[in-house]
Amino acid sequence: MKKILSLVLIISSVIFSQPKIFINMDLNQTDHLKAYGIVYNALSDGATADWLLNYKGGSFMLDYSDDLALKCRVKGVSFQKISFSEAVKIYEFVQREDQNMDVVRLETAPEIAVYVPPGFQPWDDAVTMVLEYAEVPYDKIWVEEILKGDLSKYDWLHLHHEDFTGQYGKFYASFRGAQWYVQQQLLYENEAKKLGFQKVSKMELAVVKTIKEYIGKGGFLFAMCSATDSYDIALAAQNTDICDVMYDGDPPDPNAQSKLDFSQTLAFENFKLEMNPLVYEYSNIDIQPNEIGKEENDYFTLFDFSAKYDPVPTMLIQDHVNVIHGFMGQTTMFRKPLIKKSVYILAQREGTDQVKYIHGNYGRGFFTFYGGHDPEDYRHAVGDPPTDLKLHKNSPGYRLILNNILFPAAKKKKQKT
Repeated sequence: MKKILSLVLIISSVIFSQPKIFINMDLNQTDHLKAYGIVYNALSDGATADWLLNYKGGSFMLDYSDDLALKCRVKGVSFQKISFSEAVKIYEFVQREDQNMDVVRLETAPEIAVYVPPGFQPWDDAVTMVLEYAEVPYDKIWVEEILKGDLSKYDWLHLHHEDFTGQYGKFYASFRGAQWYVQQQLLYENEAKKLGFQKVSKMELAVVKTIKEYIGKGGFLFAMCSATDSYDIALAAQNTDICDVMYDGDPPDPNAQSKLDFSQTLAFENFKLEMNPLVYEYSNIDIQPNEIGKEENDYFTLFDFSAKYDPVPTMLIQDHVNVIHGFMGQTTMFRKPLIKKSVYILAQREGTDQVKYIHGNYGRGFFTFYGGHDPEDYRHAVGDPPTDLKLHKNSPGYRLILNNILFPAAKKKKQKT
C-alpha cells in the first residue's frame, strides 16, 4: 500500500511540477494576433490554457511542450518557459483579492462559422482577415445552411457586413449601376426565390430570427459594422415593410416607424428609421462622420470591469492598451441613448455618447457588437486593397475581435457569489 501511495505521489509531483509556457500579451509581445491562434490551436489539440485577466495585457499560461514552444518560435510569438514555482507565484498574485485580476480556464476550442455570401473574399471583412492571419479555422455558411439548421454545429457565429433589412446596404444612390451591385442584387433575389420567399427582406428576416433562436439556446454571436444595427432593425421591423420600390418592387409602409417592435431587438431601442432610399444610412443608431470630427481626434476608451465579479466583459476587453484609435464603417458607432439598459457598454469615446463596443445576453447565449469596418483602415471604401496584417500584428483594435473567439472556450475556475 505504501509503495502504491509513493508512486501516486511521485506521478502527482511530476504532473503538477510541470513547467509552463507563459505567453505575455503586454507591449513586449511580438505578435499579439498570432498568439491567439497559438492558444486556439493548442485547445484544438486537447490542451488547456489559463487566461490571466488583466495580467500583463491578458496573458496566457499553458503546460510546456517542445512542440508548443517550437510553434511559438515559428509564428513569431514571444513566450517564456517558466518553472512550476514561478507559475504558482503568478497564479497567487493574479488571484489576490487586492488585484483586479483573475484566472479563467480555457478548455475547448469553439467551432466557428462566418456568415458570408458566396464569392466573398477574406479581405472583405476584418474578422475573416484576422482569423486567416491568426490561423484559426472557420466554416463559411449562408442563408440556406442557417435556415436548414446548421447553426447547431457551431459555438460561435460571425456576421459578415450584411444588410439584414433587404436594402442592399443602401448603396443604391452611389452604386446602382456598378456591376458588383447588380450582381449582388441578383444573387440575393435568386436565393430568395429558390428558398420560397417573395422578397429578400423576408428571407433576411427568417435568417435573423433563426440566429436569435441560436443565441437563445446558448450560441455566441459577434457582429461588426452594418451587421449590428441592420440586424436589430430587421427584428424591430418584422411586422412592417421598410424597403422602397427599388429594393423590393413596392413602396414601404408609410407608418413603418410606428409599427416597430423594440421588444424584439437585442441591443437597440427607440431608434428612428432613415426612410429615404437615397440616403446611405439605416437609422439614427449610427454616429455620423461630422459628429466624429477629425481622424486624429478619433479614439475610444475601453471600460474597466471587475475581473473577479464581471469576468465576461473583462475577457472581451483584454488588450495591451486601453485607448484605441477609431475606425469608420457604414455603421461606425452606436448612439448611447438608443442602447438598451441591459447591455454592457465595453468601449466609448470619452466625453461623448458615441459607443464603439457593446455586449449583452439573450436567453442562454451572448452577443457582441463592434462598430466600424476595419480597425487598421480608417476609411475603408468599396474596392480598397486588403489590409496586410503582417504590418499590424500588434493591433489593439483587432485584438478585441480575437477576444471574442476565445470567450466561448472559457470556464470560470471559481465562481463568485
